[in-house]
Amino acid sequence: MDEVLRFLSLADANVRFVLAGSILLGSASGVVGVFTLLRRRSLLGDALAHAALPGVALGFMLTLSKSIVPLLIGASAAGILGVLAITAMVKTGRIREDAAIGITLSVFFGIGIVLLTFIQRLPSGNQSGLDKFLFGQAAAMLPQDVQLMSIVSVVTLITITLLYKEFRLLVFDANYLAAQGFPVTLLDILLMFLVVLVVMIGLQAVGVVLMAALLITPAAGARFWSDDLKIMLLLAALFGAVSGVLGVFFSSLAPRIPTGPVMVLAATLLFALSAVFAPRRGLLARRMRQIQTGRRTAQEHLLRASLEWMELNPGAVRIPLDALAGPLGVPLSAVERTAAALSKKGDIHFTNRNAQLTAAGKDKALAILKSHRLWEYYLLHRMALKQDHVHRDADQIEHILSPDVIERLEKLLQEDGVDVENITSVHPVAG
Repeated sequence: MDEVLRFLSLADANVRFVLAGSILLGSASGVVGVFTLLRRRSLLGDALAHAALPGVALGFMLTLSKSIVPLLIGASAAGILGVLAITAMVKTGRIREDAAIGITLSVFFGIGIVLLTFIQRLPSGNQSGLDKFLFGQAAAMLPQDVQLMSIVSVVTLITITLLYKEFRLLVFDANYLAAQGFPVTLLDILLMFLVVLVVMIGLQAVGVVLMAALLITPAAGARFWSDDLKIMLLLAALFGAVSGVLGVFFSSLAPRIPTGPVMVLAATLLFALSAVFAPRRGLLARRMRQIQTGRRTAQEHLLRASLEWMELNPGAVRIPLDALAGPLGVPLSAVERTAAALSKKGDIHFTNRNAQLTAAGKDKALAILKSHRLWEYYLLHRMALKQDHVHRDADQIEHILSPDVIERLEKLLQEDGVDVENITSVHPVAG
């Protein structure tokens, strides 16, 4: 509890620095990650993070200093070189973008590991601390590191704000953007350069290995909640910032737990919650829609089956439910449950395993039967399918045909000489 209170009070200067840096990093990563995700370049951040490793090593070898500025300048230069390498390979037309990203990732990372091994053999190599860039060490951030993160984050967010319309067209319709005279390749390189900047400021906190997760996971979580790009950007920034706060909080409770991996785990938790509970795309919402669709389909099948049974028995008033279980292909208990649900809606009267359509139920059943038969005739006359192939298709499609589609079907069949009124009429139903 003392550690929790100390964190909440922000009395520790180191906690303030790490917290500010992690929030800025998470927000910037989330915003840039949205564009890389929508651009279908999720591996780009991973490639550039790995490409930055040899730059860090070269920065140390040239200065023999662990000062963050030369190391990050080297990381940025290597990242830019990685961007140019990916672009050049794609421009050849013989290598796909995902292959170019994979090649860049592996080659640059291999060079970085070789350079780190060489550095370890230097007299001061064991004290270089460059291995921290592999997995990150947010606790080692200093005030000047946070200042650098702030500057890069602000520059990144301002750039995205100023070029929001262009970046939006780039990720959704690059061909239209080119047709309007905008330099698509230059904008694409600029977007990748922003990824480089975010990766650069994230190396010390999260490291080479996990930086890609911090770029993509908040953006992927935000994607579940909205189709609006602005809302996605805000949510991704929020998820990234919350991940930063949670990462610093839990690592402060147990100092030996690194902040970067905890940030990634927190972002993954937010992604998992979004995947389950998002109102439209979440697994729970999708499952509920599937259940509701199944219930609605069963009810419409029962209404149509009831009307068809009364066509065959024109003098009958009540419909025995056991006579419908066979044609519907479901147990009698399922028919009874569906009939009970329709009774609550006022579509049938349901007593003693017998049903009687109400006026509202007859209207609904007629509309369903009309959709079913129109689609059957369309498949027979327009698609030239065999009789035994159309019933199941009509069974599936009848539930989603809108009134305007039904009207178009009627016109098409009338053009073919089909008596639409006759195929959709039913015998008078006793009421």
